[in-house]
Amino acid sequence: MTTRREPERTARVAVIGAGMAGARLAARVPDVTVIGEETHAPYNRVLLAEVLAGRYAPEVISLPSAEARRGVRVVRIDPADRLVHGDDGSVTRYERLVLATGSNPVLPPLRGLGATLPEGVHPFRTLDDCLALRDAVRPGVRAVVIGGGLLGVSAARALAERGAQVVLAQQGEHLMERQLDPEAATLLRHHLEALGVEVHTECRVRGLRVTDGRVRAVEMADHYALEADLTVLACGVRPRTGLAKAAGLEVARGIVVDDELRTSDPYIHAVGDCAEHRSVVYGLAGAALEQADVLAEVLAGRPARYRGTRALTRLTLRSPGSTGATDPGLDLAAFGEARPLPGDDVVRLADATRGAYRTVVVRGDRLAGGVLLGDLAAVGTLARTWQEDEPLPADMSLLHLLTDDGGF
Repeated sequence: MTTRREPERTARVAVIGAGMAGARLAARVPDVTVIGEETHAPYNRVLLAEVLAGRYAPEVISLPSAEARRGVRVVRIDPADRLVHGDDGSVTRYERLVLATGSNPVLPPLRGLGATLPEGVHPFRTLDDCLALRDAVRPGVRAVVIGGGLLGVSAARALAERGAQVVLAQQGEHLMERQLDPEAATLLRHHLEALGVEVHTECRVRGLRVTDGRVRAVEMADHYALEADLTVLACGVRPRTGLAKAAGLEVARGIVVDDELRTSDPYIHAVGDCAEHRSVVYGLAGAALEQADVLAEVLAGRPARYRGTRALTRLTLRSPGSTGATDPGLDLAAFGEARPLPGDDVVRLADATRGAYRTVVVRGDRLAGGVLLGDLAAVGTLARTWQEDEPLPADMSLLHLLTDDGGF
């Protein structure tokens, strides 16, 4: 039997991946062909928790972009002939190729978790993941979220808004360890608990108890079992590098790129979660968009270099059923390194009455990082100071960094 082969297509620039990086690039580069594995239009994955919570309809988070060939999975790249092969039999010839393949959710090595996920177990990475979870959740449903990073916290909050009984299990010492210091994480924990989320830290999940193909409980290392109708896996992500490896490109944790986002093949670039620049894989929407902007300039023949991203993390947690008018919730912002090193200066202000907390870390004459919860009036000034990476004025009081908005 002969497999049908579609006519060869030609693209000045072919982009594999219709996520945020691919869509951003497509909006800025003429004569581009975007090949996306998902069937949905490109969307803002930062807002997936809002869709899960029921605040936004899926179409609200769609991104403007060039037309994408949806539902096509690229199975092979042929760098020698500059060809991209799709699982639909399509062949695309390119002048330049951009890998924007993103990342996959990490599936932890848990007993009861195989190649096929049991019913009731959900990753939380794509819009399809989000919609499947949204359809499964009901008021009173027992949900266990494994992973206390930004994604896990967002999922737990959204599930609580939908009326689920939520337990959040985090292996580390505190929530959002990459972004928050212990004091800020404690305030975040208290806020989640006020929303009805039961939080467990410093606990290791051992496995899932599955009966008749459906998850019934999450078992901890001490054999304590958390009953679960739904289990959400929010254990981090891993760059999708399979196509690049098979094509012979240099890959470390991600696809290695230079300051022009160029891989080891001069005609292939990589951006977003799959790219590794100067030994850093960002996995952040802000970095993906910044890389796409730089690459658009490079592809246009203009001088541009990517020097890395200094990204700000923001999150708002609201009480279930609130509109934001009477309950503004908890606003959180974090940037840089919130954990001080020996010799660093730390300035911290807290106001329990207003539920506000601010801390910054100063390393030498520069701002190294900071965390703000509750009151973000100073976040604009702090973020600009950190992003510009300029020396702080010698006569500036460190306290002024936190009270630049006119007082705490």
